[in-house]
Amino acid sequence: MAVNVYDQANALEGALRKSDEFKTMKEYYEKVNANPESKTLFDEFREVQMNLQQKQMQGEEIQEEDVQKAQKSAEDIEKDENIKALMEAEQKMSELIQDLNRVIMKPIEELYGVNNEN
Repeated sequence: MAVNVYDQANALEGALRKSDEFKTMKEYYEKVNANPESKTLFDEFREVQMNLQQKQMQGEEIQEEDVQKAQKSAEDIEKDENIKALMEAEQKMSELIQDLNRVIMKPIEELYGVNNEN
């Protein structure tokens, strides 16, 4: 009997949605969006981050002004408890996804002998 990997992936997606990590992240995301000050800070932070990433991807030099703006934005969001909690929840979700990626990649790593002392 063949295993449909996509069915398994869809089941995993459903499990992620039910996970405590995702539920916590969603709760804090909703709190950020419900608070006008938090939402404004969060949107500004994301815009600064996206602009920096875009410049990096296009090979543009990052100016000192860009770095200072990013640092100021990061400092501002650290002071906001809603955003701080959301970012902590994002970190936990990221750790979960990294753990899942290790599990998913295990057959390929074993096939090629990655991390084996052959």
